[in-house]
Amino acid sequence: MACFQKRSGAWRAIVKRKGYPTQTRTFDAKAEAEAWAAGVEFEMARGVFVSRSEAEATTLAMALERYAEEIAPRKKDRYHDVLRCRRLSRRPLARRSLASIKGSDVATFIRERQADGVGANMIRLDLALLSHVFTVAGSAWGMESLGNPVQRVKGQRPKLPQGRDRRLVDDEQDRLLASAATYGGEIGQIITWAIETAMRRGEIAAMRWEHLDRRARVLLIPETKNGTPRRVPLSTVALGVLDALPRRLDGRAWGMRPDSISQAFERVCKAAGVEGLTFHDLRHEATSRLFEKGLNPMQVAAITGHKTLQMLKRYTHLRAEDLVGMLG
Repeated sequence: MACFQKRSGAWRAIVKRKGYPTQTRTFDAKAEAEAWAAGVEFEMARGVFVSRSEAEATTLAMALERYAEEIAPRKKDRYHDVLRCRRLSRRPLARRSLASIKGSDVATFIRERQADGVGANMIRLDLALLSHVFTVAGSAWGMESLGNPVQRVKGQRPKLPQGRDRRLVDDEQDRLLASAATYGGEIGQIITWAIETAMRRGEIAAMRWEHLDRRARVLLIPETKNGTPRRVPLSTVALGVLDALPRRLDGRAWGMRPDSISQAFERVCKAAGVEGLTFHDLRHEATSRLFEKGLNPMQVAAITGHKTLQMLKRYTHLRAEDLVGMLG
């Protein structure tokens, strides 16, 4: 039988039943306390009750902190996952208990992020992390009663924009390389390498000499974004870039880190008068050029590492003018 205690304007519900630990929870209104207690008693009577006490005592901020310590270090993108956990833990939603967060709260979170001007992809990544936090809490942290409110708002998630279609036009490549030569360092060679190989920024920065098979003209990428290693065939131009590089004592091919590459590229673009181009657009450019050379989708996917034709399409922007000669 449940009992209720009024304390400082709030109502505390207490449910005791033989064979179960005592359940307590505090509400603003007595009606809410009575409804909660009736639900708990009903589940106990049916033998399907699962304690919510831990989920009710654990705030989202606490769960995010635990996730950053225990789960994120085992993930490939651990650095950004930890940063995302820290950022989300500062949101008002993070002060709520896991058990109290509903689908409507997640929908409100989405609207707030959109109002802040956050892009659809960033919101998608935030929701993916939140969803995994609830999944891990329910399966590995002993909170079996906990549902996943993120899964209830699939239809309200922001739609991703169409893939970018920015490609190099006219003499932009020559201007970029000339500007990069003036800028100095490795950025000019990295630009050429990116256009020749369609490799991602992080993959380029992580390149090591030990992964190069010079005789076979193939570079191994042991760690990729999608988790599948791949071998990239190298063009004559790409080999020329490698042959001109000095050998580093640490075994890395380049001295620049991913963020440094983006910063240098941005400055080179500005100096060259090239607008609206990101370093990642070079991957689009390289992928499109592979098709223009006559490679089929499976061959291109083997080079770029795309697992689906849909994703490959997002990175492919063929110009009608360049396809005329292939028609005969």
